[in-house]
Amino acid sequence: MLEIPLKQRQPRLDWPILVAVVGLMVLGTVFIASATLARESSSSLPWYRLEHFRQGAWYVLGIGLAGLSCVADYRRIARFAVVVYWIAIAFLVALLIPKVGATHGWNALRWIDLGPFQFQPSEFAKLAFILMMANYLSRPESELRPFRPFLQALGMTILPFVLVLKEPDLGSALVLLPVGLVMMFVAGVPGRRLFHLLLGLTLVVALLLAEMFLLPPQWQKFKVEPYQRRRLMVYFGIDFVPPRATEIERQRALKEYRDAAHNVEQALISVGSGGLTGKGWRQGTQNALGYLPRAVAHNDFIFSVIAEESGFVGSVTVITLYTVILFSGIKIAGQARDRLGRLMAVGVVTLLFCHVFVNIGMNIRLMPVAGIPLPLLSYGGTSVLCSLVALGLLQNIYLHR
Repeated sequence: MLEIPLKQRQPRLDWPILVAVVGLMVLGTVFIASATLARESSSSLPWYRLEHFRQGAWYVLGIGLAGLSCVADYRRIARFAVVVYWIAIAFLVALLIPKVGATHGWNALRWIDLGPFQFQPSEFAKLAFILMMANYLSRPESELRPFRPFLQALGMTILPFVLVLKEPDLGSALVLLPVGLVMMFVAGVPGRRLFHLLLGLTLVVALLLAEMFLLPPQWQKFKVEPYQRRRLMVYFGIDFVPPRATEIERQRALKEYRDAAHNVEQALISVGSGGLTGKGWRQGTQNALGYLPRAVAHNDFIFSVIAEESGFVGSVTVITLYTVILFSGIKIAGQARDRLGRLMAVGVVTLLFCHVFVNIGMNIRLMPVAGIPLPLLSYGGTSVLCSLVALGLLQNIYLHR
């Protein structure tokens, strides 16, 4: 008969997550270098201003912050959830103040320029939102059955959603909705309320799309940026040519369609041309020759660069690393010692899943282009720091399971 020891030594850290995170950081550094060194301007820049070096610096700083997020018990961190949430809201409001927000080539105030680097409040707001929701929903399940707690949780979701949408950053705003819904479901909010909410959101989205595509611009009440409308039209395959258009108008509309669909088509060509093992590091023609626009190759479309240069093998490796992190996060949520830890872990896993699904989906034309970074792979300091802090919170919950 087997004797099971009463005290089994358990690992202090979740090693699968650590290995997967290190693997993604290595891939991120290598392929950001490939995506950016193809530009002619890179040869004249000093080494410390190259994007892959700066990304490595963000990784080092992010690892330090992730380590700090493991030092204190996550229950102590949750005590500051309200303060962190309202600081994030203040940053989002600050973007709407003239001369505070920076556009950086896009007609969207998404960054605060701090001189040597730029800070993106929407990434920080996602993390603050998870902390706030987990802290609020961790009360006993019986207290969540009345309508008022549901309404308050919905308000906590809508406030950052509206502010991020005003930047405008539709992709980041929409990510908040599934995170909030999943956390409310796991917390025990009555399912009929969540079903009615989901049904209402689906109906609103359908009406907005119908208004956008079927009504003349002067009759539309919900205004979106022209580039957002073009992206959605490309995704749904809607013709840019207006009815009864002249030949000149038809040619202009076809050119607008080609311009709007260019990034998606080139990304799809990059993914499909990689074959089994790819063309080799820095040998991808779509990236090297500039067909895949260099302004977005190292951030929104980094997966296309990886797929072209490392092929099916590299793509599967990336997806496998993310799968390890997500399933480890689900396991940590199941092992959490209390409702607070479970909800924090579920929020982090849902956020990472949404980013991975949407970003890879828009690289293979499964999703519309939304400008959502691929965690730890896309170039961007705020995204890297917030992703690593979120993963540090997962390790914190695992340490105190």
